[in-house]
Order: sequence, then C-alpha cells, then structure tokens
Amino acid sequence: MQECITNCLDCHSICVQTAGHCLDRGVTHASRQHQTTLFDCAQICATSADFMLRQSPIHGMVCATCAEACRRCADACERMAGDDEMMLRCAEVCRRCAESCERMAA
Repeated sequence: MQECITNCLDCHSICVQTAGHCLDRGVTHASRQHQTTLFDCAQICATSADFMLRQSPIHGMVCATCAEACRRCADACERMAGDDEMMLRCAEVCRRCAESCERMAA
C-alpha cells in the first residue's frame, strides 16, 4: 500500500507542475480539456492517497477510479509530448500510478 500512496503523491505533484508548464506553452497545451484532465488526475491521486492513509474500507473503489484518470492523463500527455521532457515524464509517472492503483483495486 505504501508504494501506491507514494505513486499517488508523486503523480499529484507532477500533474500540478505539468499544468503550469502547459499554461506556459500555450495554445493546445493550455486547452480547457487538457487542463481538466491534468487536474482531475492530480485531485483523484491526492484523494486516493488520503483514502489509503486512512485505511478506508472503500479505498479500492477510489483506486480504480484513480487508475482510469491516470491512464487518460498519460494518454493525453503522450499525444502532446513530442520531445517535451515534462510531458513525457508526466505520462510515465501517471502510468506507474495507474498500475499500482489497479493492483490496490483488485
């Protein structure tokens, strides 16, 4: 569980940082849809970590939703990445979080 909590907190952090990075890049990166995807992922990651830290009996359900949000965010970041290291890093961290959340949801 601790690994998943760490992955969720890392993912929350990178998504918030990437949202700012995308605003600096402008146009497509700063679109409402992409910003929403990043912040949805960041927020559900923080929530998932909180549920696990509290050992909530429904943490698995929250982790399942978190995994879905992380996969969507990773896909979106990869589509826009090109050679942008921040976007590629965000996608990588999101995928790692999705995988650990899927294990917690099982």
